[in-house]
Amino acid sequence: MAGKRDLTTGRDAQRIQTRERVLGAAVAEFGDRGAADADLTAIAASAGVSRGTFYFHFPTKEHVLLELEQREESRIARELTEFLGTPRDLESSLSRIVELTLAIEERLGNRLFKDLLALYFSPTRPLTESWREHALIGLVVDILGRARDTGEAEIAVDPYHSAAIFLLGLYGLLSTTSGAGPLRTAVLDSYLTTTLRSLQPR
Repeated sequence: MAGKRDLTTGRDAQRIQTRERVLGAAVAEFGDRGAADADLTAIAASAGVSRGTFYFHFPTKEHVLLELEQREESRIARELTEFLGTPRDLESSLSRIVELTLAIEERLGNRLFKDLLALYFSPTRPLTESWREHALIGLVVDILGRARDTGEAEIAVDPYHSAAIFLLGLYGLLSTTSGAGPLRTAVLDSYLTTTLRSLQPR
């Protein structure tokens, strides 16, 4: 019985390692050519697997982006949780979310970052979870809830709606502006100012 369990554990570990190799090769190819033009044969060759193995782990290119999105959101959630370990006001909390999101672009590069943002608005996005299951949106809901409780903000609708609107608005702005520069900085500053004003108690 122990031998069978060891064999299963070994297979699971090998499957995880293969998945990581495929993901790494796909991320590199997406970064170089963009998701739409990425060559799946080249990805499979780079990972040392067949195309069938690629499809076993990632049925579509969007599943690669979804995996990457989940990992990046988890990273942001961890860093944001650490940041919120010290009491913060609403402005600094939302500003930190913008900073952490921009850091994804630094890690992945502009092309892959844009593909990742586009996934949020894609009509063919794989339906694997609801907005309410995202770690990051849960933290934004908590931020807004605390701001409401302290009288810093007035949340007139479901906090999840307000959180989703903030994040989707941010992603939309970042997907339509390129790289660091005065224009993007001005747009993001204006967006934060408008968001904060819309949440001020009447």
